[in-house]
Amino acid sequence: MDAKQLFEQLRRFQEPKGYFFNTDMEMTLPLLESLLTNKERYGYMACPCRLANGTFEQDKDIVCPCAYREDDVRDYGACFCGLYVSREWNEGKIPREIVPERRPPEKILG
Repeated sequence: MDAKQLFEQLRRFQEPKGYFFNTDMEMTLPLLESLLTNKERYGYMACPCRLANGTFEQDKDIVCPCAYREDDVRDYGACFCGLYVSREWNEGKIPREIVPERRPPEKILG
């Protein structure tokens, strides 16, 4: 599977839930490629914008879509990576703000 195939596969499942891919494909496709790389590396699609520990149990909160996506998209219109966004964000109807890291420091430091 390549990034474009992953895009189509995930899009079908995520859009009905109100989550859309960022329309900036120069950013979106490399993020999807990184998810595929992490799947090869770890056996699961760890968030490409965070440092995975390599143990599913310790990383399950950052398996894409991560546990923080819902709150990020609700509060900022985009997830931490900017991979998943709201329709309003893609349409430029809401401000594009930097999304702060929600992952607790103890999980980051492992």
